Amino acid sequence: MTDSTDPAQHGVRLEYRGVMTYTDYLGLDPILVAQRPVTGAHDEMLFLIQHQTSELWMKLAIHELTAARAQMAAGDLRPAFKMLTRVSRIFEQMNNAWDVLRTMTPAEFNQFRDGLGQSSGFQSHQYRLIEFMLGNRNAQMLKPHAHRPDLLAALQAELAQPSLYDGALRLLHRAHPLPDHVMARDIAQPWRADPAVQAAWTVVYRAPETHWELYELAEKLVDLEDYFRRWRFNHVTTVERVIGFKRGTGGSGGVSYLRRMLEVELFPELWHLRTGL
Repeated sequence: MTDSTDPAQHGVRLEYRGVMTYTDYLGLDPILVAQRPVTGAHDEMLFLIQHQTSELWMKLAIHELTAARAQMAAGDLRPAFKMLTRVSRIFEQMNNAWDVLRTMTPAEFNQFRDGLGQSSGFQSHQYRLIEFMLGNRNAQMLKPHAHRPDLLAALQAELAQPSLYDGALRLLHRAHPLPDHVMARDIAQPWRADPAVQAAWTVVYRAPETHWELYELAEKLVDLEDYFRRWRFNHVTTVERVIGFKRGTGGSGGVSYLRRMLEVELFPELWHLRTGL
């Protein structure tokens, strides 16, 4: 009698010597030993995995943003739309992860907090790179990475090229010419809301059927910032829930600093124009 539960009876291979396996392809061996708690606290494993997986998702976001920006520069917007949508979903995934971290109480975090030393999410070079790519640029934020020439070089290289929003403005400029002070600005500096840019985007929003690709691009950017804002909000809420208003491990003001970051607008004209429509 044939055993219907035997995988071999369904053509499943059970011997994998000498061939690439799931573990090999994904490189799971180094990934699964990368969690090295420095204390004996039970909840430190949660903290490590939460932040390590967030860094992996940010790596994918950088991959997608890089490709989307290149497609926009080439004038090929449809693939860029797909990539930007994916980045929004990445941040949705990262948002959901805060729900898991919030199961950790202040008492549980305090069992291993001292083991973090001066390490802090503020020092995440990938997060900083994403902010630079989206246009929130501040050369002062290079300083935490000065001890790592490789990371510093990557961040400096990003400041030397147009941000994602700069790329969008160049596309907008082709349809609705923008002033020289906009197009010739120092791209290493953070973007500041400009009334001429808002007026041009408003033209697009008032006749989307005439400017459909620009209209869709604008909405993809709004989606992205929407999810990014939610991630920031969930971050500050989680920190307040776990440590209250203590200073962050890296020396920042903790919740007070994170709350100030909630006020940052990446694509301000795309939000401000809605009031006047």
